[in-house]
Amino acid sequence: MLSRKNKRLLMKCVSLFSVVRGYNIPIIFLAQYLSAIFILAGDMRALHVLLDPLLLCIVLASAITIASGYIINNFYDSQKDLINRPRKSLLDRLVSQGTKLRVYFTLNFISVGIAFIVSWRAAAFFSVYIFLIWFYSHKVKKYLLVGNLMSTLLAIFPFFAILLYYKNFEPVIFGHATFLWLLLLMREIVKDLENLTGDLANNYHTIAVEYGESKSKQAFTTASVLTLIPVYLLIERYDVGYMDLYLYVSLIVLTVLNILLWKKSEKSRYLLVHNGIKALIVAGVFCIVLIDPGVLYHGKKLL
Repeated sequence: MLSRKNKRLLMKCVSLFSVVRGYNIPIIFLAQYLSAIFILAGDMRALHVLLDPLLLCIVLASAITIASGYIINNFYDSQKDLINRPRKSLLDRLVSQGTKLRVYFTLNFISVGIAFIVSWRAAAFFSVYIFLIWFYSHKVKKYLLVGNLMSTLLAIFPFFAILLYYKNFEPVIFGHATFLWLLLLMREIVKDLENLTGDLANNYHTIAVEYGESKSKQAFTTASVLTLIPVYLLIERYDVGYMDLYLYVSLIVLTVLNILLWKKSEKSRYLLVHNGIKALIVAGVFCIVLIDPGVLYHGKKLL
């Protein structure tokens, strides 16, 4: 059996894992590698991409920076989360604010150090990324609409690091990015509906707070309708292989989520829609391989 001291240490580790949302990090890691292989690296062989040490540095720096971003976001949102997510908040509070800040600065230092292995430009890129995450968490996130837009842009920021690394600016890449950005924007809008009580208590200026739940739902529906543009371009203008199946299913799922959203105004319904959007985003990560399944079954691009 674990001693009392070891149990306390274990709970603090679990708490820190919750704060940095450790369950998201492997998904981010996988998303960056799959994006590099199937979208961003062009015709480069998959094995060459996988064995590229500089790409590994970029992916590691991204994952560590995002983890540190979750910490600083948790630091500034502690009062709001106590209202919106009381159970998670109590778990997160097992680690002191001072410890969180020390881990935050340590992770940022490690991230920039790893990026410096690639180049000083990469180190500068991630330094700016770290600053923008802090600026968003400390200042911007409370402002109407600007907070939502900046949050979604910060979420796809690491992919720009890989984009700049490969210097591949094909239009199809921006089609994928736009679709992902709209999904992230919808997630932010429904998150604001879900967190309405805490946002009101802590003076956050979201669409739901300023204009009501109906306007937020309209914004969500508008964003979902706008996904038709990148979906049409990806399917009709560009070669995305079998990933068009994912895009068709996404439109069906978004239609269902809109129906659920408008049917009732309650937190459990908003949580269901939020999880539906997250499921679409995660599914999209794995469905990237559908662009060229040949990599999986006969190594067409692997060797």
